[in-house]
Amino acid sequence: MITQTNETSQLPDEINIVFKELKMLQHLRKSNITKAFGFTCSYLFQLIFCLVFHNKNWFRLLLSKSDQKYPAKDAVYRFLNCSTYAWRKFLTLLSSFAIQKTDELTSDKRVKVLIVDDSAYERNRSKKVELLSRCFEHTPTKNRYYRGFRMLTLGWSDGYSFLPTDFALLGSPNSLINGINETVDKRTSGYKRRREALESAPKLVTSMVKRALDAGISASYVLMDTWFTHEPLMLSLKQEGIDVIGMINDRKQRYQVNGESYTLKQLYSVAAPVHGRKAILRSAQVRLKSGLPAKIVFIQNRNKKREWLAILTTDITLSETEIVRIYGMRWDIEVFFKTLKSLLRLQKECQGRSFDALISHTTIVFARYIILSWQHRCSNDHRTLGSLFYELCDEVSQLDWAIALQKLLDLIEDVAEQTGKKVKQLIKQQLQQWFAGLPSYIKAYLSISTCES
Repeated sequence: MITQTNETSQLPDEINIVFKELKMLQHLRKSNITKAFGFTCSYLFQLIFCLVFHNKNWFRLLLSKSDQKYPAKDAVYRFLNCSTYAWRKFLTLLSSFAIQKTDELTSDKRVKVLIVDDSAYERNRSKKVELLSRCFEHTPTKNRYYRGFRMLTLGWSDGYSFLPTDFALLGSPNSLINGINETVDKRTSGYKRRREALESAPKLVTSMVKRALDAGISASYVLMDTWFTHEPLMLSLKQEGIDVIGMINDRKQRYQVNGESYTLKQLYSVAAPVHGRKAILRSAQVRLKSGLPAKIVFIQNRNKKREWLAILTTDITLSETEIVRIYGMRWDIEVFFKTLKSLLRLQKECQGRSFDALISHTTIVFARYIILSWQHRCSNDHRTLGSLFYELCDEVSQLDWAIALQKLLDLIEDVAEQTGKKVKQLIKQQLQQWFAGLPSYIKAYLSISTCES
């Protein structure tokens, strides 16, 4: 028999409150993430969720002195490797619910956007990971090959809070190191995610945006970098009823102005100058090859003053200043990637070989970020997400001694109840004097009722 304990007893107070506010465990059940026997999925989810705040991975946690109160490693691995759990549905339910609550704190005049980008998910030391690929990172600082995946991510932002809504771990069909595990049931969500990993990123972006809009997430624009701002993708997003704002570079693309066709460099020379804005140089209204109207704004490159950058939007009613301001919100997803890898241990905490384990662990890491983002939104101070993360780590480290001290007080109270009235009164008076002399940060973790007369 498994001892029935309070599954949230090891959650910090701040996390426990947010779990209830965002209905985290209800979203798990709605996503068919349940078990018929043994440790519940909600308990295992919370256990993995709090690992990063203990500054330990699962292996080190089992080697700690408190390993007896945790389940065996097989229970956790079976939970992570299950291919029938709908992790994408869970993330969509959680993010859409958090976005709806965030909208209540946001003015209707504030612009909401969806942001799409990809980042490297490195597994350079792995050899047997399912769908492992040899990928290339195009960032100017690295510009190198690595083993792992491309993590294509869609997020929502209102300029203050960023919440991830969807993701896909993409392999390279032409550079696969390991293939799909053929023993996986082809009817499950896990197999569909495996097939998705071999599809092209533009095709997945359209389906991601459609799922977000169908879930009730409100957004006016999709922001993207030069790797995604292509005419076919913009057309498909326009058909979904949402405009695009993205940076473009000088490729073979031609832009039509007054019946004439121009490259991007040629368009800069004929575009009308914008006066009154030092950083905004020129702008022009154009038509793409398909006939889609667009507006291009040329701005000064802050890193190289003699060069310019171009931002394209399919909403020609926007002013040049507003286009640049809205596109600046795209930086939120870069902060998101940095936080996942530096603080929330996206690439280092889970060393599973199954593709299901990678999907489930990445979803849990995204849920951690949603919790931090919601706490940051609800707070009235100027703490960053990093400050919130380290404060939660400190709170979790204090839980062990706080719970032990509370059990000692409960034991003393039980002993006092079994003695005479005089001895009971004496014990309570001593406890009150001891409790009055404790520091305030210790009092916050103890039940005051045990020391009342």
